[in-house]
Amino acid sequence: MDDAHDRGPTRDASVIVARDSNGLVALLSADFPEHGGEYLFLPGGRREDGEDALECARRELREEAGVTARSWHPLGQYAITLGDTARMHLYLAEGLTLGPQELTPTEAGFKLSWWPMTDAITAAAEGRFLLPGGPLALLLAQRRIATS
Repeated sequence: MDDAHDRGPTRDASVIVARDSNGLVALLSADFPEHGGEYLFLPGGRREDGEDALECARRELREEAGVTARSWHPLGQYAITLGDTARMHLYLAEGLTLGPQELTPTEAGFKLSWWPMTDAITAAAEGRFLLPGGPLALLLAQRRIATS
């Protein structure tokens, strides 16, 4: 039988909405030919051994976007799939300092751009994101910003 429990639990992941002082958010894009083209996504990824969710978020943001943040706001955590216990931890990062991307070989094609939040949410509504964590994080970040 081949199900998620036979393969063991997957690692938790973190997804980050990095918002600069002008209200722009960091978006990544890359070509995913197996899924039919180029898609947008937010910085994020799976935990490494010994990391907690915030440490993972800090590392992924630094590596994929070249960004460090002074302020971190949890936006919630959600199951990645029903088949295992791994969680997706969503964050809003603000107070940004920009630096160079530190892409791994598997991330070599990642392109960074900065978008107005409303345009990023429109892109999500148009199906330009492949993974669901990015659109959910954007909506939750927008709500947090609007109620702050």
